Amino acid sequence: MSSWVKVFLTLSIVLLFGCLFMWQQLYAKYPVHEVSLVISSGASSQSIASDLHKQGVIDSEWLFRMAARLLGAATQIKAGEYFFSSDISIMDVLDKLVAGDVQLHHITIPEGLRTQEVLQLLASHTGRSLEDWQGALTVVLQGKEQEGRLLPETYTYNKPIRPKEILTSMVRAQQAILKEIKPKSAEKVRIMASIIEKETSQDNERPLVSAAIHNRLRLGMRLQMDPTVIYGIWKRDGVFSGNIRRKDLNNDTPWNTYTNKGLPPTPICNPGAASLRAAANPADVSYVYFVADGSGGHAFASTLEEHQANVRDWVKLERNKSKQEKSK
Repeated sequence: MSSWVKVFLTLSIVLLFGCLFMWQQLYAKYPVHEVSLVISSGASSQSIASDLHKQGVIDSEWLFRMAARLLGAATQIKAGEYFFSSDISIMDVLDKLVAGDVQLHHITIPEGLRTQEVLQLLASHTGRSLEDWQGALTVVLQGKEQEGRLLPETYTYNKPIRPKEILTSMVRAQQAILKEIKPKSAEKVRIMASIIEKETSQDNERPLVSAAIHNRLRLGMRLQMDPTVIYGIWKRDGVFSGNIRRKDLNNDTPWNTYTNKGLPPTPICNPGAASLRAAANPADVSYVYFVADGSGGHAFASTLEEHQANVRDWVKLERNKSKQEKSK
């Protein structure tokens, strides 16, 4: 056997064992203890390998980069936040990144928040500034009124945070509800729904409150609803004490439905789907009045006499509660 053949065989054996060793290393699993890593859009395989190595997710940057290049995966890695735990191999990591198996986050937007409150919640939850969220909403709505256009719901997102995408999904979610109910005027429904949202939290009452709003408007009566007064004061002063007083009812702002006829000029909060549906589909009743019934709900009435009787009942309940609290 010639020396060249011996050299060739030797190199072939070395190469074979080298390939087997690398293959073994690519699939060898190592323990990883709950590591979260955000990969930016456009990041190179070299920087990704470096970050993974620094965080202890992989033990060889070189092997990761080689596998990514040989498999054509270097340009297929998806941006996002990834979570690594338990035993995992380099190939497991690469597969996860190519598949875009990102870590998902959830945020629930409660019904009835003003838009500023929604943006503040998003800012505190995501770590992005309030200015970022406000700027993004301005772009998404293209100069339209910002109050009342975000649907309260639980939303899923991943990192890096993209405020425009998240806000767009919230706007489109409301648009889907409006498309479903097909109102004559989407803006009027938004405004009515926002009042309904602030007046009651009980689903069975929403169509009744809606009926009272529709009936009062039809009869030319002022709505005289406290949440509109509160919103007007907040809109003007940037703050509200939390307790509405009699003098507040005469505090004239464009949103005060005690001093102005008709609907307020804008929504007063972001209403949920149930309130939007109720605004477009009021109950077939003649109610024009309602007052708290002392149990978390409301007593509804079609005449002033009925309403005054309900008010007296409520006053009695409140007095009894006050006496009971003082006697404790």
